[in-house]
Amino acid sequence: MKFFVDVHAHTIASTHAYSTVHDYLAIAREKGIKLFAITDHGPDMADAPHFWHFVNMCVLPRIVNGVGVLRGIEANIKNENGDIDFFGDYLQTLDIVLAGFHEPVFPPSTQAAHTEALVNCIESGNVDIISHPGNPAYPIDIKRVAEAAAAHNVALEINNSSFLTSRQGSLKNCTAIARAVKEAGGYLVLGSDSHVAFSLGGFDKAIELIQEVEFPIERILNHSPKALLEFLTSRGHKGLDEYASIV
Repeated sequence: MKFFVDVHAHTIASTHAYSTVHDYLAIAREKGIKLFAITDHGPDMADAPHFWHFVNMCVLPRIVNGVGVLRGIEANIKNENGDIDFFGDYLQTLDIVLAGFHEPVFPPSTQAAHTEALVNCIESGNVDIISHPGNPAYPIDIKRVAEAAAAHNVALEINNSSFLTSRQGSLKNCTAIARAVKEAGGYLVLGSDSHVAFSLGGFDKAIELIQEVEFPIERILNHSPKALLEFLTSRGHKGLDEYASIV
């Protein structure tokens, strides 16, 4: 089982990451990756790029030497209302919007607070994918979140980095999330959460998990460029027909 689409990668614009867009493009071509998203941290993070970084992503070509590049963000969920740190018409300039909890912006609280924040974020219509929802620092009502995501056409991420370098102890929660999303009829997406280009498209541990729970491949959005692009188009993103040559 191989996936040649990655929805979650950070560049040196997030200063705790170590690769440029050019670095990612070179690795993508080497690995045969057809489509990936640049999703630097939203501006409320201490070392995130300025708001203008995301406004100006229109300068990025959508296809470079046969590799598709999605213009995106990993926004920060700010509060129990599910607000994120990118907003309004600016959201329409991006191809993909991830959002998740990050301790410098939303310190861990209670299961009820985390669940309310995620459900409100999902219901807002502003976010396509919830990043690393299995983080054990942020316990949630998994069934409620999975059902809300399925009802509102929002995907939940199985974050490969959570099994390697970050958010230790995520496996149990992520397995439960995969099972709940399967039951609810929703979508999963695999993300490398790369902070260096070498890990782009790295999903080994996430693949082991989805195989264990026998998750339907057709409901894993990055099983093909077409599947992801059709999902993003269904959520109102414009201009994605420019990727037609890689579908």
